[in-house]
Amino acid sequence: MLRKFIAFTLIIIVATSCTKTTDVVDNSAADKKTIQDYLLANDLTADSTASGLYYIIHKPGGTYRANINSQVAAFYKGYLTDSTIFDQSTYSSDKAATFALKDVIKGWQEGIPLIGVGGKITLLVPSALGYGSVAKPGIPANSVLIFDIDLVDIYNK
Repeated sequence: MLRKFIAFTLIIIVATSCTKTTDVVDNSAADKKTIQDYLLANDLTADSTASGLYYIIHKPGGTYRANINSQVAAFYKGYLTDSTIFDQSTYSSDKAATFALKDVIKGWQEGIPLIGVGGKITLLVPSALGYGSVAKPGIPANSVLIFDIDLVDIYNK
């Protein structure tokens, strides 16, 4: 009887210790509404991907596309849906910002390959493809991010 009790207790302990809790909140519905409201308020039409990324291609650029292993050079402006700018490259400079695509947010990893060199795109990035529940300087947690991007070059072709 004692053995059965001990075995039962061990099974309960092992089973409960394997339970994983998480603080991840699914904001996809709220982000989708935020993006659609932004598009409507600004009289914009965008396409979307299965992941929830919305995009507007203003100019497709060349035929070669970046991949996850590419380095890209771009001029960009990042802002929130209330038009608050949180980051931007210096357009007045001749030197575009250069990034390894694998080192940027998922929204850029998915959106940049939609255009080629010389292309211009606006990305409306749901929080899950941005910084998620992590606040960054000038960016509240769970924020939809908007980027206007001019792709200047793709390296590692």
